[in-house]
Amino acid sequence: MNMQLVLPPEYIRQATDLINKAERRVSLIAMVIADHEATHELIEALKAAAQRGVKVTVAADVVTYGEVSGSFLPVRYYSIHAREATAMAKKLKESGVRFYWLGHGRMTILNGRTHSKWCVVDDTVFSFGGVNIYQEGIENNDYMLRTESTALGDRLVDELQRIRKAERTATNYGSAAHELDNQTILFDGGIITQSIIYRRACELAELAKEVTFVSQYCPTGKLARILKKRPHQLFFNNPEQAKGVNRALIRLNMLITGFRTAYLRDTYLHAKCIIFTMKNGSKVAITGSHNFAYASVFFGTREVALETKDPAIIKQLETFITDYVA
Repeated sequence: MNMQLVLPPEYIRQATDLINKAERRVSLIAMVIADHEATHELIEALKAAAQRGVKVTVAADVVTYGEVSGSFLPVRYYSIHAREATAMAKKLKESGVRFYWLGHGRMTILNGRTHSKWCVVDDTVFSFGGVNIYQEGIENNDYMLRTESTALGDRLVDELQRIRKAERTATNYGSAAHELDNQTILFDGGIITQSIIYRRACELAELAKEVTFVSQYCPTGKLARILKKRPHQLFFNNPEQAKGVNRALIRLNMLITGFRTAYLRDTYLHAKCIIFTMKNGSKVAITGSHNFAYASVFFGTREVALETKDPAIIKQLETFITDYVA
């Protein structure tokens, strides 16, 4: 698959243009979706597509309520921004969009979160990045990968249906790997302590001679222990760049692991990838929605990632790191 790395504003622009021309289907999922200035045209395009008969499915996690209200927990359901999120969902449904809030009925606010991100428009796919569909998400230092693939689009559409089925009974399902065009697509289904994405990151780190790590969070758990034994570059946010619980988590994990970050830029880092340089000089990368922090494994978040050896994709990730991270 030929893939193009696109930054958040360009992702929104390209996706909006494609949705305005969509003929068959649109499938959009993100942890946070809100109708803000940076995303308004995309939201309007979703409604217009549904009104002209395109099958449009949109899913967001209820964490949206907390994010737009300035709280880690989605408890401020009656703030003005929360009411705006409710109104957005209502208008999308009225236009014919199949809109779903995910994450109701969980035993904790962290368990069973849907953290996956993708947008399928006919046979164009944006995925394997971390962009959430709201103002802050578009302003973060992040990316998505764009490709043309009917097979990948079909697989992601099916995965959203699988998520919807699990949501009806507030359950999760096992992680899985899906081989496609010499690439490996990794899905975490939300079962507590089971993450194929984190496990593969640990397996590859064990085999690597050098690792470049990019995430919004400090690495933790088994992966952190492995990285201590390997030459590495670590790029994650300084605590001062984060807010509330995120700030506390980064500070605590830096204290526990002893890691320091090489990320010195002002923009909040939300991208997530690891590039492994193997002992024979070859490279493997994992890129997607997973933060590579053990908390996501422990609490069971739904995630999607790409494991790739494609030099063209890895080169784009390295260029992103050079231009926007290092």
